[in-house]
Amino acid sequence: MRAIVLYQHGGLENLVFEPRYRDPEPGPGDVIVRVRACSLNYHDVFTRKGMPGIKVPMPIIVGIDVAGDIVATGPEVSAFKIGDRVLIDPVERVKGGLLGETFDGGLAELVRVPAHMLVGLDPALGYAEAAALPVAYGTAYRMMLARGKIQPGETVLILGASGGVGTCCVQLAKQAGATVVACASSEEKLARLKELGADVGINYAETDWVAECHRLFGRARVRPGDQGGVDVVVNFTGGETWTKSLRVMRRDGRLLSCGATAGYDPKEDIRLIWTFEFNIIGSNGWSREDVHALLGLVKRGKLTPVLHAKRFSLEDGREAMRTLDDRQVYGKVIVEP
Repeated sequence: MRAIVLYQHGGLENLVFEPRYRDPEPGPGDVIVRVRACSLNYHDVFTRKGMPGIKVPMPIIVGIDVAGDIVATGPEVSAFKIGDRVLIDPVERVKGGLLGETFDGGLAELVRVPAHMLVGLDPALGYAEAAALPVAYGTAYRMMLARGKIQPGETVLILGASGGVGTCCVQLAKQAGATVVACASSEEKLARLKELGADVGINYAETDWVAECHRLFGRARVRPGDQGGVDVVVNFTGGETWTKSLRVMRRDGRLLSCGATAGYDPKEDIRLIWTFEFNIIGSNGWSREDVHALLGLVKRGKLTPVLHAKRFSLEDGREAMRTLDDRQVYGKVIVEP
C-alpha cells in the first residue's frame, strides 16, 4: 500500500512517502479500514517532532482521525462487516494508546484497528466531515460543554478561532447563547468566522487584541460588583498568549485550556489568578459518547465541520502537514488517499 511513514523525529523531511509499504493484516478482533479521509491535527506535528515523556515506536504512520470502509475483518469480529462505512475513535480505550502515535495511523491507504474503536457512519455523512470530528471537535465539545459549562449571555473569547478546535468552539458557544469573540490572523478568516456565528472579530496580526478587549469589554476590577472583562477565554495555544488571556477576563472568569500549540511552559503571573479569583479549567480529550453526540449534531444540521479549502492526496501528505506547521489553515486539513 501507499503510506506516509515517519522514521525519526524532526522536520517535514522525515515524513517519507512510501509507494509500496507493507499491508496490515487483521488479528483476532481487528478490522482493516480503507482510508477515505484522514484529518490532520497539531498533535500529528508534535508526534513528528517528538514530545517529552511520550515514546513513539518507529517507523510509524501518523494520522489520528480516520474515516473509511471496512475491507477485511479478523476472527472474533461480529459487530461490523466488510463494506461498512466507519469512523475510527482514535483512542484505544481497552489496551491504551492512540492511533498515529503508539500504533500506525491514517496517512495510508489501509489501517488496522481493533473493532471496538469503530463507530458506524451514517450514509448521509461524508468521510471528510466525519474525519474532522474526533480529536478537534471532540476536544472542543468536552471543553466547552462538559468542563467549561458555557452559559447564555456570557461573553466568550476564542483564541486561534480559525483552526479545527476553534471553529467548533465558535459554533458551540453560539449555540449555547453566548456572545462570541473570535481572534484570527486575517480579515478573510474573521469574515468566515462571523458566518459561523462569531459576533465580534479581532485580527491579532494587526491589532493588540488585549487592548481591543479592554476597549470593548473593560477591565477586571477587584471589587465583586465591577464586572469588566470577558466571562470566558478559550486558550489552547499557550505560549505568549497565556498571561495576556488573564488580563482580559472579568473577576471570577474562566480560562479553558485543552492544549498548548504555541508552548506548554509560558511565563505566568500568579498574582492575577488570586487577585481576580480566576478559574483555570483544563480539559483533556473526549469520550465515545462525545463522538456520537457530534455525529448527531452534524446529521441534524446543528454543527458544520469546517474543512480547509484545499484537499490533499497521500503523495502530498508532507505539504498537508506543512500547512499546520506554517499555521496557514482555516478549518481541518484533509488528506484523501
